[in-house]
Amino acid sequence: METNTIQIKTLVISIALIIPVEIFFGWFLFSHLPNRFLALGGMRILEMIMLITATMYFEGGLEAIGLTPRLSLYGIKKGLLWSACLATSAVILHIVLLSAGINALAWIRTPIPTSHQALILFFIVGGIISPVVEEIFFRGILFGFFRRWGATTAVVLSTILFVIPHLKRGTIPVTQMVGGVVFAAAYEKEKSLAAPIIIHSLGNLSIFSLSLMPQMVQ
Repeated sequence: METNTIQIKTLVISIALIIPVEIFFGWFLFSHLPNRFLALGGMRILEMIMLITATMYFEGGLEAIGLTPRLSLYGIKKGLLWSACLATSAVILHIVLLSAGINALAWIRTPIPTSHQALILFFIVGGIISPVVEEIFFRGILFGFFRRWGATTAVVLSTILFVIPHLKRGTIPVTQMVGGVVFAAAYEKEKSLAAPIIIHSLGNLSIFSLSLMPQMVQ
């Protein structure tokens, strides 16, 4: 069984819905609202509603992106298994790199807000809400559209498009590059979008927690 392919009209409508929201929130609301993370959370929830609505309307239901109750329950279990395997591999790799004098944690550390309210919103939005929305769009819709040209093409193209928004001057988004491939591979293998959602969410929460450790020590 192959991952379902998404129609071009679903892709076009989804992009047409997302871009204005990103521009409006990014250019206007972020500069006017006092709480950036609250604005980001609102934006992501709005995008989630629009993407789910577009998928249900044009694809006839959420089965097209592997989000039925049955597939989701299966995907959660598989996502937890994938996450456990990836965590074990990451620990082993970190130990090997440390023995070579390389601190890999510096590669994944991310800026953490200092206030308690902002920190809670940061974990909720960045660790739970955003991964759900990003997986619906990048894996469910983009990967699903590119899947008509083969799994490898879909993995490569969806990962490139996933990495581009995370590009920052002078840095290489290694975490997003590896993550994009892993998320797409998990979706392709398990046929449930819940699998990459769980991996993505737990991965983000782990990175945020590790980034918080130096502050906790201080």
